[in-house]
Amino acid sequence: MKLWQKDFSIDKKIENFTVGRDRELDMELAPFDVLGSIAHITMLESIGLLTAAELKTLVKALQEIYKEIEEGNFTIEDGIEDVHSQVEKLLTERLGDTGKKIHSGRSRNDQVLVDLKLYMRSEIKVLVELINELFSTLIHKSEQFKDVLIPGYTHFQVAMPSSFGLWFGAYAESLADDLLVLNSAFKVSNQNPLGSAAGYGSSFPLNRTMTTELLGFEDLSYNVVYAQMGRGKTEKTLAFAMNSIAGTLEKMAMDVTLYMNQNFGFLTFPDQLTTGSSIMPHKKNPDVFELVRAKSNKIMALANEISLITGNLPSGYHRDFQLIKESFIDGLKDLKDCLEISNYMLQHIIIKDEIIKDSRYKYLFSVEAVNDEVLKGTSFRDAYKNIGKQIGEGTYVDKTDIHHTHEGSVGNLCNTQITEKFERVKQSFDFGKMDTAIKKLLS
Repeated sequence: MKLWQKDFSIDKKIENFTVGRDRELDMELAPFDVLGSIAHITMLESIGLLTAAELKTLVKALQEIYKEIEEGNFTIEDGIEDVHSQVEKLLTERLGDTGKKIHSGRSRNDQVLVDLKLYMRSEIKVLVELINELFSTLIHKSEQFKDVLIPGYTHFQVAMPSSFGLWFGAYAESLADDLLVLNSAFKVSNQNPLGSAAGYGSSFPLNRTMTTELLGFEDLSYNVVYAQMGRGKTEKTLAFAMNSIAGTLEKMAMDVTLYMNQNFGFLTFPDQLTTGSSIMPHKKNPDVFELVRAKSNKIMALANEISLITGNLPSGYHRDFQLIKESFIDGLKDLKDCLEISNYMLQHIIIKDEIIKDSRYKYLFSVEAVNDEVLKGTSFRDAYKNIGKQIGEGTYVDKTDIHHTHEGSVGNLCNTQITEKFERVKQSFDFGKMDTAIKKLLS
């Protein structure tokens, strides 16, 4: 069954090529397709295209389908093109002609748009929850290991003293900024395209404000042509936010693989969280973080992929958009997995103490020595030359005590302020409105 089916059968090769993975991927959209349909038919009844009795019957049937989806008893049958067709088929089988009335005033174009926007809102909520959990772990570890000094590097050369407090806290604050970008993607996703039909509106007197309220959207995509232009653009906007989060994870994963290396030896993990070698019995491989690094890099390519697919398209719907769905849905799954496993691994991290006592770090505190001379009255340039001369002559003796007091330094991590910054951004997501609306649709 196809919603566009006429009195001929499509060539099987054409069907296989054009449908692609739609049946599989549309299972992710199934609950949102039902929610969009409940809102749409509620609006249709309000403008006289359905009777009150028909609406009641249809809503009950759609709620039953939603329950079947949640319980894993829903499938998109062979020969059915997509989730929209499957839902309408079930309604028609169960309710007869009444089931055929739900498509009035909409197209598969705005139907998939609203499905995707509802799906993205839901996924963003999950991402915020996972980011919050990882943030909490990072802040906790930052406080727990704030006194463990490690060398900081520039150009891969030993530079100045850092600490695990700074290292963990840096990634926590990075997530706070990532959340800002994600909030922008949420605002773009949280606009209702339903009622734009094929991208040019409808001659039915649709009440698009009503469906906006029923689905808990913050606002409408008012212009129907622009609403259709949101296909691809909305996914790309969220992909840029995913890029930002993945960039944080990728850099952290790279640090972990370096710091776990024996030439660094800053940290390790319990044996059961690492993998080994088939021939080298001493190996403890950071495979989890290597995969987080690779998956994150793949996620970071997603926005560019969407840009290339959509960049040369004029306004209106094009089948090209179908290809975005595959990489986009898979990318969201990968990002959620990476956030979850990174948090799990960091909860079990083993930090090495007394790292800086190694002789390779004997010049680590040279800047501290320069600053000490400046504090005693020497000009910075002369103090720099004095310490440099001592290092060159081999007379320099490192002092390992540091006195950093400014905001965000080794001695003043500002984790409280970073947490407050994170919480402010987190609270700006209005998930309550959408949750209340969805609950009402299903009640």
